[in-house]
Amino acid sequence: MVAAVLGSSAIFLDATVVNVALPTIGRQLPATFVGVLEGQTYITSGYLATLAAFLILAGALADYYGRRRVFSIGLAAFAATSALCGLAPSLEILALFRVLQGASGALLVPCSLSIITATFDGPDRGRAFGIWAAATSATSILGPLVGGILVDTLSWRLAFLINVPILLFAFVVTRRYMAESRDEAANGRFDWLGAIVVALAVGGLAFGAIRGQEKQWADGLAFAALGIGIVCTIAFPILMAVRPNPLVPLSLFRVREFAVINLSTLLIYGALYGTFGFLGLFLQGVLGYTAFAAGLVGLPTGILLTLLSTRVGTVAARVGARPFLVMGPTLMGIALLWYARIPATSLPWRALFTDPASLIPPISTLTDVLPATLLFGCGIALVVAPLTTTLMGSVPVRNSGLASAINNAISRVGQPLLAAVIFIVVSGTFYATLAAKVPGLDPNSAAIRRGVPPLNPPIGAVPPEVALASREASTDAFHLAVTVGAVLLFSGAAVNLVGLRGRRAADPEIESDAGGGALPDPDSRD
Repeated sequence: MVAAVLGSSAIFLDATVVNVALPTIGRQLPATFVGVLEGQTYITSGYLATLAAFLILAGALADYYGRRRVFSIGLAAFAATSALCGLAPSLEILALFRVLQGASGALLVPCSLSIITATFDGPDRGRAFGIWAAATSATSILGPLVGGILVDTLSWRLAFLINVPILLFAFVVTRRYMAESRDEAANGRFDWLGAIVVALAVGGLAFGAIRGQEKQWADGLAFAALGIGIVCTIAFPILMAVRPNPLVPLSLFRVREFAVINLSTLLIYGALYGTFGFLGLFLQGVLGYTAFAAGLVGLPTGILLTLLSTRVGTVAARVGARPFLVMGPTLMGIALLWYARIPATSLPWRALFTDPASLIPPISTLTDVLPATLLFGCGIALVVAPLTTTLMGSVPVRNSGLASAINNAISRVGQPLLAAVIFIVVSGTFYATLAAKVPGLDPNSAAIRRGVPPLNPPIGAVPPEVALASREASTDAFHLAVTVGAVLLFSGAAVNLVGLRGRRAADPEIESDAGGGALPDPDSRD
């Protein structure tokens, strides 16, 4: 139990801590091949792309080879890649190590819950899931605060290195005390090709779009990556239709509610992961918040999610999930539009853990940021439990593990793609606005693009008028980015309004809408 909780917590902690550390990473790590914002985007997108691509495959590997064995490998690999990230000498090398870290994390995510399921029965299982949920919620809440303290007082490198002792302890506990478990019916046939094609599709499209925009669409590598991504995107559903043991059985998507909930997941979580990475950059890199203050302003969202999710899930199971899955994304979208009104002159919160007097926020934080975090917290609390209930109620119980893995992967695969779109919006708007505000400045100059990155302070000495214009241009670009995120969230709400039926969660023994036959057994795709 301890090992399973620590393994899951490391994933949650890593995601929240790294977002807080990104602005400092961009300032302190040298970069030669990539721009600052480009590299920061790869650090989050590369990690989530490989995590999503190998998530489903990792669950099948654990069922066949043994959950304890695969979980142990995941713990060791995630600890090793965390250490590599913490010691990275450049922005490019860090982005590469994050890709490897994402693949390692894919081994941990599906194993944690399956280990609990295999280890405990009856009331003990319910209690174990309660402990797991409480621990992961706590790390989601405390992660930004811990990250802020580490970044402000010690080093951003500890945001990665903190994982190493935690995971090594979990590894020792796993090897010494955890019993092995596996699915004896698993046949050992794995769709490696499907997982690789997903990784190339997502990675190619995301990298190609980001790199192309950074190099003003004059880079052959960007077009090659886009070409690979497009070919793999087209090939993936064809492969899933013809392969004997597909990674993602297309028959699952013949169930109306399963297809709808996964489409809304792509939109909602893509907007969530994408825009909040840029929010941290804006608060610290443009307005001047400390890392600790940036972590503190997100605290209400985590608290509301923790306090309201159980009650919302109970009510949704009784009255139906659709009202919650429409209202929740709508509130989240309104919250992002509130961020779109933050002026470039908004005073920063310079909170430091070591200075109690600095913990009192300025009025600008209470008016410009707090309402948005409260609205977003209420919105996400209305989404998480009803979404899970609808998803799991849309397929037979025997397909629940596969359905959950697919949805988990989709919730992460949207970020690299949508972050690429937002990167294009931010970068294009920033340099166009910068040129308009500083007559005679060439936004296409390599020196300007290297020295004045979006959503970050200028590198080195620049004229005062350029520094001021950079702040205003970053603010305009951020406003457009969160507006794009709001549109995605409203689209997710619309998909749920139109696509979901106004009834309670489906019977777990539901049959496919397409033909009346039972859905394929998940073991048949292993």
